[in-house]
Amino acid sequence: MNIQKKEASNFFKSLRFRILVILVILGFVPCIVVAKVIIHTYEDRAVSLRISNVKNHCDIVCNKIAVEDYLENPVSEDIASRLETLSNVYSGRLLLIDQDYKVVRDTYQLDEGKTMLSADAIRCFRGENISEYHKDSRYLELTMPIQDPEEGKLEGVMLFSVSTNEIFTSVQLLQQQGILILGIVAALSVVLGFVLSGYLVKPLARVTKSIEDLTDGYQKDAISVTDYTETELITDAFNKVLNRMKVLDDSRQEFVSNVSHELKTPLTSMKVLADSLVGQENVPEELYQEFMRDITEEIDRESEIITDLLTLVKMDKKASDLNIEHMHINELLESILKRLRPIADQRNIDLILESFRPVEADVDEVKFTLAISNLVENGIKYNVEDGWVRVTLDADHKYFYVTVADSGMGIPEDSLERIFERFYRVDKSHSREIGGTGLGLAITRSAVAMHHGVIKVFSREDEGTSFSVRIPLSYIPNTTLRKDAAEV
Repeated sequence: MNIQKKEASNFFKSLRFRILVILVILGFVPCIVVAKVIIHTYEDRAVSLRISNVKNHCDIVCNKIAVEDYLENPVSEDIASRLETLSNVYSGRLLLIDQDYKVVRDTYQLDEGKTMLSADAIRCFRGENISEYHKDSRYLELTMPIQDPEEGKLEGVMLFSVSTNEIFTSVQLLQQQGILILGIVAALSVVLGFVLSGYLVKPLARVTKSIEDLTDGYQKDAISVTDYTETELITDAFNKVLNRMKVLDDSRQEFVSNVSHELKTPLTSMKVLADSLVGQENVPEELYQEFMRDITEEIDRESEIITDLLTLVKMDKKASDLNIEHMHINELLESILKRLRPIADQRNIDLILESFRPVEADVDEVKFTLAISNLVENGIKYNVEDGWVRVTLDADHKYFYVTVADSGMGIPEDSLERIFERFYRVDKSHSREIGGTGLGLAITRSAVAMHHGVIKVFSREDEGTSFSVRIPLSYIPNTTLRKDAAEV
């Protein structure tokens, strides 16, 4: 038991750790996603604003260049000053290129007078305005056309490489703050997750504790933990299992008691008869023979009980023990009634077989014969003189049906639910006179269940009894038919 408790403790520790991890992930991952989205959105917005501002300033300068024809006569100090100011404000490099791809002005004074066959410049001469953000290199490249304001003729191109160090610095700062916030969130998630995991696992631990108390014998009542819907469902299911186990335990104790009583009764009778013979001297031969006949009858009765018990034990084995064969059920029923007809004739009981159609099905001949024989024999035993026992056979596309009805004494309504119990007798005194072990119907029910079938009983006192058996035409060794049978 200590090992089981240790295993339970380890299980809940593991469960609590998994819940903690899940809670931390649920708290941490969304924060990472949100932080990345915020930083990415900020960066895109900052680049967009920088492009818009640069273009606005560049448009003003380009218009000034076109008006003063600066590309043809680059002597204006005002434009040169504007270009230098623009370059300094945005910490970038500005180039002016004329129609011949010659660099008229370079704020870095590196390529002035040279020919610049820049791809961006060529694309701009073709009518495309270029603005590209190079994140790794931390600069923004723009191309602006220089057009004659009156004729709209393209006179040149302005290439402007703008530094984005400010944006990069701001993004880095945001990332650092995001990491700090994520660290705080992670710490809070761990603390909150530890508290919540303990709170979430606590009801499950109480369920386990209650189950352990039950198994240790500390409690006798059902358990109840209604903190969550799940724990309530678990405890309800466990209570159902517990009730079923109690019923089975009571049934087992009753069965053992009944077996002991049924086996002891013949032995007691034999001992009384034997003691009577031993205690008398010069016993007459007739009395001696009478006592010996009584002892023989008790021995036969003991043997019959043991035989039925062994049969019942075999019925409790797995269905794999069935010897399934495809058989003609009509012929099998005729054979059963033919064998039992001499017993019925002794009491003038008519055995009637009604077959509505030829029926072929997969059955175990021995077990099926045993089930139907028990029903017919009971119909004969518990019948009235000059009565009848009618066996009917019918079938549909899935099942075949055997009904055994009699004109006998019937069964009280309060006993109908118990007649399939082992050793149960409706009228014990009358049953003793008729004979039998009280195991026939239990054997019959087990045999029918092994075929995935269902047996029902309908009866009224002094109006006879009818047993209805339904068995699948095709035997399928799985739980599908068992489920169907349970639902019926």
